[in-house]
Amino acid sequence: MTSPPIRIFLHPRVLALLGALVIASAACGSDTGSRDSALSGVATTTVAPTTTTVPDGPAAIISLSPTATEILFAIGAGDQVVAVDNMSNYPADAPVSELSGFTPNVEAIAGYEPDLVIISYDPGDLVEGLEALGIPTVMQWAANSIDDTYSQITELGQLTGHAAEAEAVNASIRDGLAAIAGDPVGSEMTYFHEIDNTLYSATSTTFVGQLYALLGLENIADPADEAGFGWPQLSAEFILESDPDIIFLADAAWVESAETVAARPGWDVLKAVMDGHVVPVDQDTSGRWGPRVVDFIESVKAAIEGFEG
Repeated sequence: MTSPPIRIFLHPRVLALLGALVIASAACGSDTGSRDSALSGVATTTVAPTTTTVPDGPAAIISLSPTATEILFAIGAGDQVVAVDNMSNYPADAPVSELSGFTPNVEAIAGYEPDLVIISYDPGDLVEGLEALGIPTVMQWAANSIDDTYSQITELGQLTGHAAEAEAVNASIRDGLAAIAGDPVGSEMTYFHEIDNTLYSATSTTFVGQLYALLGLENIADPADEAGFGWPQLSAEFILESDPDIIFLADAAWVESAETVAARPGWDVLKAVMDGHVVPVDQDTSGRWGPRVVDFIESVKAAIEGFEG
């Protein structure tokens, strides 16, 4: 069977996600992807390399990370945030600006007179430029594990004067994930997580892969990632041969659907397609490592439970 023509559709969100993931992979390595690691409370990686604190606590925070934005508001530090990047679309009352987290402009950032800037990506001169202006900066890489989420929430709580609220958020996440892991509704089912329609996927070593593992799901992308990067581009032939029970579409908000997947050459005979198990997932909650991770995996669990109805 020949593979269908490659359809180039790398949405800006995908480019941003993959860019952050490349940096995170190079900086932090990979984790086991086990359910135990996802439920652990001990951090396995460190934030930074650059963390500069504000002695009296920040009153004018800029977040250039959608995940950090969600964390800041979840821990009660929203009133201290003066601007967030143009991809920070949650919560609704976040002060969205034209600032970019992936093509940042130091002068534009400085114009807000911030006393703390939180980033998840440095194109090479952002931290240096902000430090030259005396603006404290915190780097929080894209998380490789749930442990990283706990660490980053704790750090932002301590930096903003909301340590107790941060630990309460962490406790809520731990409890939610423990409840999910206690009922692995996807045991003995395989899945393909589609990042975009050029067939990039995520293995069990990634953050989102660890969340799926809590449900007992088996990832078809794992054997395809010989380099251990965590984000392989699969071939159509590989997916057809693997014949997953479920297909999760992280690109459903842009272009793909159960109908477009079924229309791909040869895909109409896949078990996931024939059984109606093509599931759109929210790209934001599946691609961010903040307070809404429990919401994401609960929605996946509900979809799987719906298969039985």
